[in-house]
Amino acid sequence: MSNTREPLLVPANDPKDHHLKKCSSDTGANYSLDRQRSTGKPPQPELPPVANLAILTPQRAAMILLIYIAVGLLCFIYVKHGFEGERTVNIVDALYFCAVTMTTVGYGDLVPHTSTAKLFTCAFVFLGFGLIGLIIGNAANYFVEKQQRLLEKALEEQQQLEQSGEARITSVQHKVLVAAGLVVIVLGAGIGILMGVEGLGFVDSFYCVCVTVTTLGYGDRAFRTEGGRICAVFWILASTACVAQFMLYLAELITEERQHAIAKWVLSRKVTISDVEAADIDKDGRLSAPEFVIYKLMELGKIQDADVKAILDDFREQDADQSGSITISDVTS
Repeated sequence: MSNTREPLLVPANDPKDHHLKKCSSDTGANYSLDRQRSTGKPPQPELPPVANLAILTPQRAAMILLIYIAVGLLCFIYVKHGFEGERTVNIVDALYFCAVTMTTVGYGDLVPHTSTAKLFTCAFVFLGFGLIGLIIGNAANYFVEKQQRLLEKALEEQQQLEQSGEARITSVQHKVLVAAGLVVIVLGAGIGILMGVEGLGFVDSFYCVCVTVTTLGYGDRAFRTEGGRICAVFWILASTACVAQFMLYLAELITEERQHAIAKWVLSRKVTISDVEAADIDKDGRLSAPEFVIYKLMELGKIQDADVKAILDDFREQDADQSGSITISDVTS
């Protein structure tokens, strides 16, 4: 098997590509560094209006949640006679039903038995799934963006660690520990509520807490008293949120560790002859700084061949005078 690597980028036939590559990168790098020093943060691109609307801020999430619970509360009270099971006070049962439905716990201790109540429950369930899907979608966007930032941070931290030799304790590790602590607290609170208010034993309380926070909700153990359900409304929402947050941070930590391993490998690996052949875009037998940066970014998995080609095509399109550089006259023309 040949050790020669396939070229990462197929050289374009445009003779201006050579000029593009040979343009000094020092000016651009110094400008970026100066801008970062002045603001304390690297420059971030502005999001388009549609992307800004898609972001689920905590304020928007809270508003949607309140509207969802309010609608569910009113509908439950309107069809209160269509539900069967252990009942307490209407408003308490309504809030309790909303909580166990929205979090998909579904104990089964309070269920619809009329057609109207069942139709309401179907609509309420699907709306709840839509709300959860919206939250998960934003969590996924957060995770993808965080993964990109973690890789950049991993490169910087790896360089600092090589210089200082100190052990690495990241903010993600701190967040995992804090989230784990919160999970322990909500588990303890749930056990306390079930033992103190519902009168269950420790094992049954622990069992009920576990099947609740994992949204299994078998239904053989649940909150059946008025006081227990009042506490359950807040506890179920808080506990399921804490567990979900812990799982998100745990996944983030695993990703961070992987990114650090990749960064360490990339930064410690020496360039070989096959690397030069693969990364040499214009085939002049040497690597310029832009070629080297592109090659390393590809090794890190941050960009693909198609990404670079698309960017070069965009550059050529915006280079109105075809000079090999974008000038003020190109922008204003």
